[in-house]
Amino acid sequence: MTDSQFVPDGEAVGEGVEPMPSPEAAAAGPTDTPTGAPGADAERVSELEQLVAERTSDLQRLQAEYVNYKKRVDRDRDLAKQAGVESVVADLMPVLDAITLAKQHDDIAGGFKMVADELEKVTNKHGLVAFGSVGEAFDPNLHDALLSVPLDEPVDVTTVSQVMQQGYQLKGRVIRPARVAVANP
Repeated sequence: MTDSQFVPDGEAVGEGVEPMPSPEAAAAGPTDTPTGAPGADAERVSELEQLVAERTSDLQRLQAEYVNYKKRVDRDRDLAKQAGVESVVADLMPVLDAITLAKQHDDIAGGFKMVADELEKVTNKHGLVAFGSVGEAFDPNLHDALLSVPLDEPVDVTTVSQVMQQGYQLKGRVIRPARVAVANP
């Protein structure tokens, strides 16, 4: 519109020229609201529902990834802790063997007995179990058979006849198999 076409409200206008609304009318907004086509509203709702479904799917996928990440981190942390305990226990095995031999020869007394008992408590607390005793059935998963030594009485299955070195399990996992002699049926 040019300046020559500007006409205040209420004055006559030329053909094809619409009057400019007053500032109060412009601030109030349009007086007649076009409802638009009914299909356009349904299309807009459908589009918004699709966007919500996509965002919900994205959030669910992110949540599942986070849960899996947390499980993996927890599992890795537990494995690292277990590996640390196994490493310390492996370093202590010669000490535990010496204590076992001293107990077999009744050489433990006084303060050394208290230290040995405390060491045994700590290893038991972490799930270390010694195995391998005369008379138990031979299990190749638990025992290393070094030689064959018959027992005084006959046996029905291959049986441990001597224990040269005890084996150790940590929470069900064999850390060191027992080194034994066996008696065959």
